[in-house]
Amino acid sequence: MAKVKKAWFCTSCGNESPKWMGRCPACGEWNTLQEEIVSKENPLRGPSTSLRNGSRSTKVEPLSSISCSEENRISLGSTELDRILGGGLVTGSLILIGGEPGIGKSTLSLQIPLRCHNLRTLYVSGEESPSQIKLRAQRLGGEGENCLVLSETLIENVIEKSNEIIPELIIIDSIQTMYSQGVENSPGSISQVRECATLLLRYCKETNIPVIVIGHITKDGMIAGPKILEHIVDVVLQFEGDTRHSYRILRSIKNRFGSTAELAIFEMINSGLREVTNPSEMLIPMHEENLSGIAVASMLDGTRPFLIETQALVSTAAYGTPQRSATGFDVRRMNMILAVLEKRAGFHLSAKDVFLNIAGGLKISDPACDLAIACAILSSNFDISISQKICFSGEIGLSGEIRPVSQIEKRIDEAGKLGFETIYISSYNHPSIEKRSASAANKIAIHKVKDIPELVRLVFR
Repeated sequence: MAKVKKAWFCTSCGNESPKWMGRCPACGEWNTLQEEIVSKENPLRGPSTSLRNGSRSTKVEPLSSISCSEENRISLGSTELDRILGGGLVTGSLILIGGEPGIGKSTLSLQIPLRCHNLRTLYVSGEESPSQIKLRAQRLGGEGENCLVLSETLIENVIEKSNEIIPELIIIDSIQTMYSQGVENSPGSISQVRECATLLLRYCKETNIPVIVIGHITKDGMIAGPKILEHIVDVVLQFEGDTRHSYRILRSIKNRFGSTAELAIFEMINSGLREVTNPSEMLIPMHEENLSGIAVASMLDGTRPFLIETQALVSTAAYGTPQRSATGFDVRRMNMILAVLEKRAGFHLSAKDVFLNIAGGLKISDPACDLAIACAILSSNFDISISQKICFSGEIGLSGEIRPVSQIEKRIDEAGKLGFETIYISSYNHPSIEKRSASAANKIAIHKVKDIPELVRLVFR
């Protein structure tokens, strides 16, 4: 019997070590080494072996003589999905979609062949049977005549079936359930995930067939498997959102064929994921007038502007130590804003409980929301409501000054399109009239403020 060889692999960078070490010698991460069985017998790893039928011919050619066409993109039947990919799916690309369980990854991937009737798709599922996929397709309201379903976990069999039918798109659900004969470890291990992803990368580059791979994430929010998996693929899309809410955000983490400053918003309904073309309307719920502690921020996530409602509650501390709680916002930044309001503007908030909530169940990190959060806190503290026709966009500095934010023209246009009459920005921001749309140029009044005391005099006068 042959002796089993084992090695230690880093889950962060994939580096192989002969023995366990507390710190990876390649990337420097601590406690990331895992022991796995190593097998050198892999018929698909040879340098001259090709995954397509026949032999592979390679040649060296100068960069100037390589022809490149920008038209090689496939529409996936979704405006939001095409936009986040940079205009469509590039042929021969490998895309990774990650997200929490139940967030909608399988639903999104199955909606692609159901909506694209002319796109011959091979849907490979290692988690569900064909009958279960059929039930989900009926719930989504599609027939899927060109959707070919394969329930398989051996990656070599998947490649063999793909060579037989020659699809235009391959969807793998999920990469953690696939395994290769050349690796002796169980499915989902570091070696198996890395080997299966490498084989799929070689196959899609040789055949020019795009492949969409679904990946699970760990409890820390990272994609399960080695970090090298994200380096292998061309595009990494992260599905975010709270399963208790109906809205989902698809964020571009890596994109070799487009911008990473893009996001798409979907709503989970009974018939699947619905595109939200105007996210500002869903993030500003209707409520009655004269409610204190509410302010609207004009924020920017990537290159997409939208308005979001911030809610604050300030009350006298019932116990000795005041509470500080923030949902959807960094509590440390909220404490910084409270310190600025007390030190620079003279508001005594150190002995009061402060609770902050971002409407819609979203998590924001744009510094432009500082101004709206400060106004929401002061509105609750004074018990004075802010008009629903006023929004804010500005960053607060430690000296109490209102700092400028980037792309202010897009923020002003978005507020004007939604019917806001006034927006407060930094006095150091100089929005260009040429960059603003003509429809929103004369609909909204712009008030420039330089610091917190001036903002309080204008808003709470």
